[in-house]
Amino acid sequence: MSDSWVVQNLENALEVWNGKLSEVWQLIIQSPQTFKGGDIWNVVVNIYGALQAIGYALLVLFFVIGVMKTCGSFAEVKKPEHALKLFIRFALAKAVITYGMDLMLALLNIVQGVISTIMNSAGFGSSATTVLPAEIVTAVEDCGFFESIPLWAVTLIGGLFIWVLSFVMILSVYGRFFKMYMYTAIAPIPLSSFAGEPTQSIGKSFIKSYAAVCLEGAIIVLACIIFSVFASSPPVVDASAAPAAMVWSYIGELIFNMLVLVGSVKMADRIVREMMGL
Repeated sequence: MSDSWVVQNLENALEVWNGKLSEVWQLIIQSPQTFKGGDIWNVVVNIYGALQAIGYALLVLFFVIGVMKTCGSFAEVKKPEHALKLFIRFALAKAVITYGMDLMLALLNIVQGVISTIMNSAGFGSSATTVLPAEIVTAVEDCGFFESIPLWAVTLIGGLFIWVLSFVMILSVYGRFFKMYMYTAIAPIPLSSFAGEPTQSIGKSFIKSYAAVCLEGAIIVLACIIFSVFASSPPVVDASAAPAAMVWSYIGELIFNMLVLVGSVKMADRIVREMMGL
């Protein structure tokens, strides 16, 4: 550990970045059932069970609305083929609400398999680690008191940017987790709309949106892999430059690389929605 405050501040900022990047990898491959010991998932399951009763009530309501809008008269309902069609729709809609949790978990497991395949195919099992180059440490330690004053300002600004980018990135990943919890908890209500033909678009939109939230994980993993390859060559350090210029050039290029990753993670939601036409 260096005795220089400038070096220590930069190393602390990079340690925060590396820690958050490792946390992103762990969160992406983690299941919502095991996140934070499963306590949040247990609450979500209880809410889902409580909302199932409301979902069944809405199921009947949407079914009646569908019958009234699609049938011109009661005589049409009495036709065997039409009555069978309505019965099958009602039975399928009820099954979707009853087994909605299993269906959503199956969809999530498929996406988790896609994420694992992407990671294994790319050969990345963990995130890349960013380390402060030895040339910068040596140059900073050789500086006198007055020469190190500009370095303090550069380090403070650069370290602050790295901290902010680290937390923006991890917040986006946590946001995906919370969205999955919200979608799962409220699922019985939008799924009940499958009972009526005029309202089934609500259920379809819900399923597509939930699939998009799950697929965000795959986009985030792709962004991390692309960043790891993009930043595999560390920023070039000009040993002949003044220490302040050397540190400023290194931090500037480093923050640019980090912005590429954070921007890609933040855009994961928009990219998936554009892919799925939402």
